[in-house]
Amino acid sequence: MSQDRVIIFDTTLRDGEQSPGASMTREEKLRIAKALEKLRVDVIEAGFAIASPGDFEAVKSIADTIQDSTICSLARAVDADIDRAAEALANANSGRIHTFIATSPIHMEHKLRLQPDQVIEQAVRAIKRARNLCADVEFSCEDGGRSEIDFLCRIIEQAIDAGARTINIPDTVGYAIPHQFAETIRQVIERVPNADKAIFSVHCHNDLGLAVANSLAAVTAGARQVECTINGLGERAGNASLEEIVMAIKTRQDVLGVHTGIVTEHILSTSRLVSSITGFPVQPNKAIVGANAFAHESGIHQDGVLKHRETYEIMSAQSVGWHANKLSLGKLSGRNAFRTRLQELGIELSDQDELNAAFVRFKELADKKHEIFDEDLQALVSDTVTDMVERMRLVFLDVRSRTGETPMATLTVEIGGVEQQATASGSGPVDAAFRALEQIASSGANLQLYSVNAITEGTDSQGEVTVRLEKGGRIVNGNGADTDIVIASAKAYINALNLMHSGALKAHPQVEGI
Repeated sequence: MSQDRVIIFDTTLRDGEQSPGASMTREEKLRIAKALEKLRVDVIEAGFAIASPGDFEAVKSIADTIQDSTICSLARAVDADIDRAAEALANANSGRIHTFIATSPIHMEHKLRLQPDQVIEQAVRAIKRARNLCADVEFSCEDGGRSEIDFLCRIIEQAIDAGARTINIPDTVGYAIPHQFAETIRQVIERVPNADKAIFSVHCHNDLGLAVANSLAAVTAGARQVECTINGLGERAGNASLEEIVMAIKTRQDVLGVHTGIVTEHILSTSRLVSSITGFPVQPNKAIVGANAFAHESGIHQDGVLKHRETYEIMSAQSVGWHANKLSLGKLSGRNAFRTRLQELGIELSDQDELNAAFVRFKELADKKHEIFDEDLQALVSDTVTDMVERMRLVFLDVRSRTGETPMATLTVEIGGVEQQATASGSGPVDAAFRALEQIASSGANLQLYSVNAITEGTDSQGEVTVRLEKGGRIVNGNGADTDIVIASAKAYINALNLMHSGALKAHPQVEGI
């Protein structure tokens, strides 16, 4: 591999899923994996195969499907984990087992309760076992950011001798400071005798808001793989953000002197897909993919950009997938024009049925909304594409809400071809609609999250609603979009109920992270 190429290792499907409430179904993971493949991510960490049968099936499905990215499964340094990972990756075009063990004094003493020599012995045994099952093995020193440099050098040297060809030094608890973390990476590479036989990687958490800074500092010190997630998703404060890492490398090649293979024009569409599936909205001021990332409010800034874009913009909006033009389609537009615009946005529908369903929804939206923006299409398609059979469907909704009166909702849903009606009151129109749905569904689930985001500007903007339901310690996220926020809310709740009925409820991943 070229010394100036940085490998992008995406762990949205594994570490990103450890965000409370971000659990994904197998089908959702596969959709994201396909988007990551299109983005040209080098390595996709698809999950933790031994964590549950569902995780195993997700890793296996992705390994069986994805051709252009290496598919990776996490495994603790124990035989059962490694064997299960290898089984899930058996049909991968390019597979990797990623095994890890803690190396910091606090973790070795209090969590593992092992002596340093015992930790090295267990790591070496695990790597050798993995290497016999898979040609590509990565080893991680969990809590590497707080590990002693002498011990890091010892265990890494023996890990490389055992067959690991990628060595990851994670800042597991987000404790590192950029210049200090860079020095750790630099010393390890200089002091480990066989360092030239491995690629050094970093995996930084964002507890102090320094995940991206620490990752880039490590790159300047010789790291050539960065582990990151779409939108910075991850447990606690999240991980290093893929879009920020990639665009920093692309924009500041003069300083960093490296490059990636990422097709940056697909960044925005991938970000929106992950946000829609996980129910984690992107804040407006988020770098690269936030709604305000390329907005200019100041008159001085606007004047400068109009005269010469680079006065206040260091990269173009189009380079990451933003489009300035509006969709000029209407009720009389045909499927071909609609499909062409979706393709320009990097959206591909898997079959004719999905295209037809999306086109019908587009026509319905065109009746309600004068101008349709690219963001509307993104939401429309996310709300349409699903591998789940729609058990419950909203037929009719009537809401009455007046000052001084208790809001009431009457709705009709179709279940298995049979229409059912219910009426309920609530503290507001949305609450009333949800109570009416529960009269019919009797799901027994608890509402954990209700989130509304305007997709575009203006009072005719679609509202995108996320609903998170919990039952028996398991969760599911439902999504809905409409110009009427109460209808969007009902759609989101019904989507969650349908997912629940299909068995998509998932437990929060209770696995160790790196």
